[in-house]
Amino acid sequence: MNQISRLCIRNTGLITAQRHVALTAVRSIDQKWRAAKGLQENPNAFGPLTNLPDYTFLDGRTTPLGSNQKKRLMKQQEIAAKIVELSSELDFAKQRHERLKAAAQADKERIMQNKLKPKGHLLLKKK
Repeated sequence: MNQISRLCIRNTGLITAQRHVALTAVRSIDQKWRAAKGLQENPNAFGPLTNLPDYTFLDGRTTPLGSNQKKRLMKQQEIAAKIVELSSELDFAKQRHERLKAAAQADKERIMQNKLKPKGHLLLKKK
């Protein structure tokens, strides 16, 4: 038992020397200036250099899309499909809520009409 505790003390003495390395990225673009001018945070995210083809044919043929252009196009199509899906779900939820509210109102009206009505001398007093 004594030998184990000595080994633990020796090993802990070796571990005390550690190095710390920062892993955060440096933002070299002046973000405040870009925000003041109404520009995007990343200048390479949108613009003619990213959206237009790298070259054109002189005879007017269409140029093939670049690999990143294809990825952006596919991502935009997925986003558009998701927007349409969520919009239709939202419309369905609104319609369902209106139907449930109308059904509850109709049920309340039915209950009010089926309540016991006054009979005998109470009926005569009401008229």
